[in-house]
Amino acid sequence: MAKRKKRSPNPARGDVARRVRDAGLERMGNARARFDLARATRKRSKANQRAMELQVPYLALVHTPREPMTGDLMGSRFKVATYNVHRWTGINGRRAPDPARAGFVISELDADVIALQEVLRPDGVECPLSAIADALGMHLSFAVTRQHRRGQLGNAILSRFPMTSISVIDISFSKIERRGALAVQFNGAAGHLGVVATHLSLVDRTRQRQVKSLLRHPQLQAGPAVLLGDMNAWRRCKATQELNDLLERHNNRDWPASFPAAAPVLALDRVYTHRAKLLAVECHDTPASRRASDHLPVVAHIELPATSDLAEEPRSGL
Repeated sequence: MAKRKKRSPNPARGDVARRVRDAGLERMGNARARFDLARATRKRSKANQRAMELQVPYLALVHTPREPMTGDLMGSRFKVATYNVHRWTGINGRRAPDPARAGFVISELDADVIALQEVLRPDGVECPLSAIADALGMHLSFAVTRQHRRGQLGNAILSRFPMTSISVIDISFSKIERRGALAVQFNGAAGHLGVVATHLSLVDRTRQRQVKSLLRHPQLQAGPAVLLGDMNAWRRCKATQELNDLLERHNNRDWPASFPAAAPVLALDRVYTHRAKLLAVECHDTPASRRASDHLPVVAHIELPATSDLAEEPRSGL
């Protein structure tokens, strides 16, 4: 019987086997990596959620300009503004943050005190708030409301006059969203002035609780004061009714519409006063302001009463 010849090894077949094995190992490795990534993402998400539940608004920055615009005390008449800068991302929120775009609009306002909402202080880059304050010669305070994926997000106040006291108010009455307010005080020729800047909730019931909390704050109780910001007053509700009833409002027939900036129909951004006269309120509507954010700035002219009038005025029952 003839002997069978031994087959010589086929190098090509061995290479195919190794490639199949390596491909299988690579797929297993990729699957393991995806699993580990998904697990780490879930852990980070839960950690972020727990941190968000524990986080409260806090004062993160107080800045004095290199060259202050003025060293004078605030007079009896002055101009304030409120502006939601939409994280510096422009009208649709999909652009890369560009603080210079909103900074130009802020310079157009030419206001003595400016409240800013949805202010983003990006991580790892120069603070745009400090740059804007230095460029305009204005004092700055900034309070963080929550941590955004790009940095700190919160409320800010710019002022031509030094702030003699600063406090942060936590009005986060919902686990879904963090909300806060920034309260400051100024010395003026007619005495002290309190300013409270805020960004209220979209939910009616939560917004009502926030309004009640703000109205009890000492800055709105002690003397002349201004409450301004994005009130999210997209419809009539108990919160806006309470503000209209208990605080001084302007003499205009309607609040100026400020949202959306391209074709405003909703008066979300408002200015109220307590023991001070609100002379006029208007939107700052320019080509630049229609592109820089989804909100238009709202500007108000205010007059403080004489010191003697304040002494005779009965204390508010807010």
